[in-house]
Amino acid sequence: MSKKNEAYEAELEQLQIALVDSQVWAIEQGKKILVIFEGRDTAGKGGAIKRVTEHIAMRQTRVVSLPKPSDREVSQWYFQRYAAHLPAAGEIVLFDRSWYNRAGVEVVMGFSTPEEQADFIRDVPRFEEMLVEGGIQIIKFWLDISKAEQAERLAARVGDPLKKFKISSLDGEAQKRWDDYSTARDAMLPASHSRHAPWTIVATDKKKQARLNVLRHLVRQIGAPGVTVPVKKPDPKICFAFKPSALTDGRLAR
Repeated sequence: MSKKNEAYEAELEQLQIALVDSQVWAIEQGKKILVIFEGRDTAGKGGAIKRVTEHIAMRQTRVVSLPKPSDREVSQWYFQRYAAHLPAAGEIVLFDRSWYNRAGVEVVMGFSTPEEQADFIRDVPRFEEMLVEGGIQIIKFWLDISKAEQAERLAARVGDPLKKFKISSLDGEAQKRWDDYSTARDAMLPASHSRHAPWTIVATDKKKQARLNVLRHLVRQIGAPGVTVPVKKPDPKICFAFKPSALTDGRLAR
């Protein structure tokens, strides 16, 4: 193993220990923690979630990745099927994509109407505020990736027998509709960024550094007292709080 990989593995272990200690405290305190992972295809949501959940208590942890809604679910209030998976006391729930599908893939692919999309953008800040008022801590990550890196990762999936479940019928649209996805992202982030549920941006072209920064931010946000393992602040070039200026200053991939 190279020294660079050794350093990565050592820091990953430190951060995972810190996260385990954080969860022990969260369980004792009855905390309800919701972590939302959003981003473009291949941005590394699954890899980041794997490192987060690798050593924590699975009885108090759930990963939610919902399939296409059924006909019945389509007729429900939009947030209804997601609300069923929210955390109870002492639980951490991680959403691998979430209700933000309505502001992303549904906008780009035309799976919902402009009226439904407008309703969502109007309602989502209040919905999240209600969750926070109900004692749920919301931590939202937008994982960002460059167009060139996405193309490489999409190509790497083809023919890899271990990545069959990562291949989607929508993969071919990710590059074709790159600009449309950028437009949808740029509309969604400022409309749904709030004091009670802010967005944190993570640049993921360097997978390992992105994962470390996700863990650093997560441990800091949980805020468990007595976590003694040193945790560096997230690298501001890789992990930073969303600001509208990020839409124009080059920090988000175009």
